Amino acid sequence: MTVKKINDCAGLFPTQKVDVYRKLGRLPLLLGLNGYESSLYTLKISQQLRVILAVDEDPIFGQVIFTLFRVVKHDDLDQAYQSIAESLYQEILHDNRETSGIS
Repeated sequence: MTVKKINDCAGLFPTQKVDVYRKLGRLPLLLGLNGYESSLYTLKISQQLRVILAVDEDPIFGQVIFTLFRVVKHDDLDQAYQSIAESLYQEILHDNRETSGIS
């Protein structure tokens, strides 16, 4: 079921990008990205399961890259999402701390 849902999104993306983004959810990040926008999304697989993934559009090569990070239970979604965001954006967070004088 998980693979089918992801494949459905990837297959629709070239012709129905807006519809794919409607299927994806975004959680608020508890960290500042200094004006950058996160490419992290969630995809509902079932009542209890969510996939945390990134969607990166590459207009130069005309491709879209779906990076899958984790499949989690709905109850664990917020914590897993924040953990992945912190890992992905640690360089931005580090730069923010340096410029603000936080150590």
